[in-house]
Amino acid sequence: MALGTTPNFEDVAIGSDIPGLEKGPLTTAHLMRWSAAMENWHKIHYDKPFAMEHDKLPGLLINGSLKQQFVMQMLADWAGPNGWAWKASFQFRAMNIVEEAVRVWGRVIAKREGPGYGLVDIELGILNDAGKESTPGTATVALPYKNGQPVPYPFVPPAA
Repeated sequence: MALGTTPNFEDVAIGSDIPGLEKGPLTTAHLMRWSAAMENWHKIHYDKPFAMEHDKLPGLLINGSLKQQFVMQMLADWAGPNGWAWKASFQFRAMNIVEEAVRVWGRVIAKREGPGYGLVDIELGILNDAGKESTPGTATVALPYKNGQPVPYPFVPPAA
């Protein structure tokens, strides 16, 4: 599927992978720019001696909010202009450090029909160069039906 297109709910199969997202290797410049944009000045993201000597970390840590943005970018890219990356939940279970490349992945685990659009549940995570999972989670994306209308914007979640 080309970037900028939206999959139809009916064409998505449980067990299928969604297109992943690769970033990196991430550098101190990436972290510094993100820290500046987010106004997060914790030294573990830009001061290597502090991170390693004072906090006893293996290196400069990739910001959790940056990893969050990577997850949402993957979901929004897949949902395309007619879908909606509704919600995501994940845990930071391992550190990612400068010089690592990361790969965000997702797999369809369930589908359900909604009013005017379908909902797709996704298992997801972030893997480092060595294949270690750091950020497991789940997400729900709203997709239009084949020959249906785009998912409404602003998005109004279905009633429970």
